[in-house]
Amino acid sequence: MEEIKIKTPVIHLDQLLKWANIVASGGEAKQLIQGGQVSVNGQVETRRSVKIGPGDIITLHNGTKFIVGSEG
Repeated sequence: MEEIKIKTPVIHLDQLLKWANIVASGGEAKQLIQGGQVSVNGQVETRRSVKIGPGDIITLHNGTKFIVGSEG
């Protein structure tokens, strides 16, 4: 499982997907999230602004899985 490190204590889910280069734009992130194609810690998440922090596990509909870490 890949680790994506963030520089802040928390980040919104849509921003994380852009930061991790999973999506190219906010619109693409919105479609993915609101389409029910992203899970956070095993639960489907449809809110773009849900706060994600170190230790959270993100799973995409295609099976891609990564854990959030901290750069600090």
